[in-house]
Amino acid sequence: MEVESGAPHYFPHDDAQQVDDDGRPSRTGTQWTATAHIITAVVGAGVLSLAWAMAQLGWLIGLTAIFSFAGVTLYAANLLTDCYRSPDPVTGKRNYSYMATVKNILGGKQYIFCGIVQYGNLAAFAIGYTITTSISVLSIRKINCYHYKIEGESCRYSNNPYMIGFGIVEIVLSQIPNFHKLSWLSVIAAITSIGYASIGAGLSLATIIQGKGGKTSFTGSNPDQTPADRAWNMLVALGNMALASTYSQLIIDIEDTLKSSPPENETMKKANRNGIVAMTIMFLLCSCSGYAAFGPQTPGSILMASGFHEPFWLVDLANVLIVVHLVGAYQVITQPIFRMVETMAGQKWPNTAFVTKEYRVGIGKMKLSVNMLRLVWRTIFVAVVTVLGMAMPFFNDMLALLGAIGFWPSVVYFPVQMTIATQKIQKRSLKWFGLQTLNFFCFLVSLAAACAAIHGINQAMGRFKPFMYKD
Repeated sequence: MEVESGAPHYFPHDDAQQVDDDGRPSRTGTQWTATAHIITAVVGAGVLSLAWAMAQLGWLIGLTAIFSFAGVTLYAANLLTDCYRSPDPVTGKRNYSYMATVKNILGGKQYIFCGIVQYGNLAAFAIGYTITTSISVLSIRKINCYHYKIEGESCRYSNNPYMIGFGIVEIVLSQIPNFHKLSWLSVIAAITSIGYASIGAGLSLATIIQGKGGKTSFTGSNPDQTPADRAWNMLVALGNMALASTYSQLIIDIEDTLKSSPPENETMKKANRNGIVAMTIMFLLCSCSGYAAFGPQTPGSILMASGFHEPFWLVDLANVLIVVHLVGAYQVITQPIFRMVETMAGQKWPNTAFVTKEYRVGIGKMKLSVNMLRLVWRTIFVAVVTVLGMAMPFFNDMLALLGAIGFWPSVVYFPVQMTIATQKIQKRSLKWFGLQTLNFFCFLVSLAAACAAIHGINQAMGRFKPFMYKD
């Protein structure tokens, strides 16, 4: 697998366009555009499932886990942020991707493992987003069905038409050339994510104020669960909280959109702080209020069909906001995949018009740039992701496994190892022991989440048939 090693690579731009010192288009990203990308990545529909996670863990472990994972994520994200330029975080050469960063700093073949983990996880997230979007649309239909009590309606519908519709929208949006052109979509997605999280928290708080809240526990308990089920659910809950907090696979790509002055690592650290603070507030609001509203019977998602049904119009609005958010989040998490393939193609066939030529297309007053490789390859990618989503409706369980496998290396292992290498930290020094302790702790979290995910997949595979799922 070939990867860029610091030299400029294929990155189409106009001759008149301002460029950076490496020949690439001049970057315009700021602390706030980076913050929008981060919020879009971490405050996803998964935030609505954290109330269920809190119900499994109880107040003590649940709150401790939220703050712990937020702290670990922020610390590890800042370590990785300082690796964008190497060997010096301010004056060193730019690394254009996570994979290239690992190759340039650690050497050897570790970058191949990094690439498999990073791009495999991002592709898996794209499938998961496709499924989740269809579930949100189905929730709107089911909630309306329950509200109007439509006679003869079973209130069970197929996901497939909505996955196909989502795929068509993403094929169009996937023609946005790169992360640099994606800021407007991330801002919209970030706003909608805060919107539906606030609606979920607001409905939960209204239930509590009305005196209809559920019975909660300091340590978490559910009389309907066996001890074994409770143990599995606690592992799943910890894994969900850990995976919901991560965006390491995107950090280098986001940082590569930032203006070079002030230094990218300084701006990115501010964005990391902003994003993690916003994430933690949303996580606390949704998890605590949702658990307090439903108690031990908290559903998997407080805004899907198994959660709130009334006021139906507000729940419908929240699900519309989820769909809009996932439309933007899909593009944020797939851009690194698109970039990697197009970079490699540009390096291998630099003089081929199919790969490098940009065609100017005018639609009214709007001017678009079309590249044939981008059009064909991205369309195929989205189509394959959509088909896989329809074929494997239980894929969210598979996503938990892939996320668990990728959590430790991408979030902690590589940032820690690269920090040790760039800062020349002495083996067995106090800082070395601290970093390796963090490394080991996150490895255990990954292992526990992977075991729980395998258990979930084993249970789910018997319930679903490919292309035949109705909810």
